[in-house]
Amino acid sequence: MFAVIKTGGKQFRVATNDRITIAKLEGNPGDTVAFGSVLMLTDGEKSTIGAPFLGDITVAGEIVEQTRGEKVIAFKKRRRQNSKRKRGFRAELTVVRITEILTGGKKPEMKKGEAAPVALKAGSKAVKGKSTKAAKAEGLDASNLSLISGVGPTIEKKLRAAGITSWNDIASWTEADIAKWDEELKLRGRATREEWVEQAKELLAGKPPRAKADQAELASGEDY
Repeated sequence: MFAVIKTGGKQFRVATNDRITIAKLEGNPGDTVAFGSVLMLTDGEKSTIGAPFLGDITVAGEIVEQTRGEKVIAFKKRRRQNSKRKRGFRAELTVVRITEILTGGKKPEMKKGEAAPVALKAGSKAVKGKSTKAAKAEGLDASNLSLISGVGPTIEKKLRAAGITSWNDIASWTEADIAKWDEELKLRGRATREEWVEQAKELLAGKPPRAKADQAELASGEDY
């Protein structure tokens, strides 16, 4: 039996006792994690495909170690502008051992004294602060990307086509992710300039969208 899961914006084919290296998850070695974004399950000759996910399938794993990837050097030079920039980056990674694939809506068993496992949905990493559910409870829809200042209809369409569908996805971006999406989606530096990651974290924490806050301040006549 094996399953295809989505986490950190990537897909992995996993079976029991497999080890995978994924984008960093919050937790310590020995902690249990549960991946709820299961795209496909194959048991013998029978395969089940989700639409897009299988709601009653959970893949459980155990954090083996927290590590870092190899250093990547990003060098940018502008011709005839006397401008050049060199930056290094090492991705934060987590090694996870798959312990079991649970069907029928079952949840992973917890070790004695262990807290509930981190359940990861839609491939997003754990983000400190309020969860998507908490944001929705305060009247905010975490799937509404247009509430992030700088995300218009055209850019939102590009983001969704790339699998970026919630504030959690953007809040978990690293500098490498920003550079990647900036190049692939031709954002022209907008994500950095408009501070999308910071905005997404603020929205998840229950703060009002920046655009609305600015409008309210202008209406009240406050100066800066």
